[in-house]
Amino acid sequence: MKYKQNTNSYNKKKKYKKKERQMRGLSVDVYNNNVDQALRKLKKMVKEAKLIPELREREYYRKPSDIKREKNALGKLRARQYTQNTK
Repeated sequence: MKYKQNTNSYNKKKKYKKKERQMRGLSVDVYNNNVDQALRKLKKMVKEAKLIPELREREYYRKPSDIKREKNALGKLRARQYTQNTK
């Protein structure tokens, strides 16, 4: 007499595919030892990606209430300038 094999999923070992490691961040290729041109390209890419303002913003921790207070103050300033310009 043969017994039926248990085919529950918890008995099977899961097989995972290895993910290929992708380079994160910005990179620039240097051709013909022209480092100046590559540096200019890198600076342009950093500027377009808006990395510097984000790094300055994340340099220190800011409480969410402080961020909200600053946004409200800027909104009030904009509203005040808008009402002065429409008069």
